Amino acid sequence: MLEVRDLQVAYGAAQALWGVSLEVRPGELLCVVGPNGAGKTTLINAIAGMLRARSGHIVLNGQDITQLPAHRFCEAGIALVPEGRRLFTGMSVQENLELGSYLPHAKAKRQETLAQVIELFPVIREKLASPAGELSGGQQQMVAIARALMARPRLLLLDEPSLGLSPRIVGDMFAAIRRINADGMSVLLVEQNVAMAMEVSQRAYVLEEGRVVAEGVPDELLARPEIQRAYLGV
Repeated sequence: MLEVRDLQVAYGAAQALWGVSLEVRPGELLCVVGPNGAGKTTLINAIAGMLRARSGHIVLNGQDITQLPAHRFCEAGIALVPEGRRLFTGMSVQENLELGSYLPHAKAKRQETLAQVIELFPVIREKLASPAGELSGGQQQMVAIARALMARPRLLLLDEPSLGLSPRIVGDMFAAIRRINADGMSVLLVEQNVAMAMEVSQRAYVLEEGRVVAEGVPDELLARPEIQRAYLGV
């Protein structure tokens, strides 16, 4: 599905990623976890085409998309839910959702997809005419995920979806992410809530200081003493 090979990304002279390699298999829910400043957001933004790689390769379904313009990443089948949601707060919820479906194949099925995201997040139905800025943080996160799904992607990228949400809403959010994946969507989840991310994922990578330092099945990673000390406070 997705292969990232020896990816290096820098902000000017400041190197952020050092030879990161990972893969997302078809239909898989994969998480990347790590502390603040590890490079998680840099990684997911590079995979989304928002940041240009200094070197390395991003390959989606056998196509090397590394050097494509940013908008072509979406055409290739990638949709990003960015950290902080980044909704257009003065526009209605429905207008925000429609912005996610401007690619021809997505626009042709806009009403079908809208019905699907409303079924996933029923509270959206009552808020379609409301300005996005008037919604609670949890509702805004639902709209941000729904907007990405409106593009009908093959790979959904989620950057810190639990950020700033109450524990109850976080539980609801991860239940929805698990359901999205169960319906066949490949998902790459970047998350600081290590326990919750590991619980919903089939495989995980641990990122520190711009490098992959561990990878594997969540249960095996969580059993390692250094992972427990660093991320679970054990």
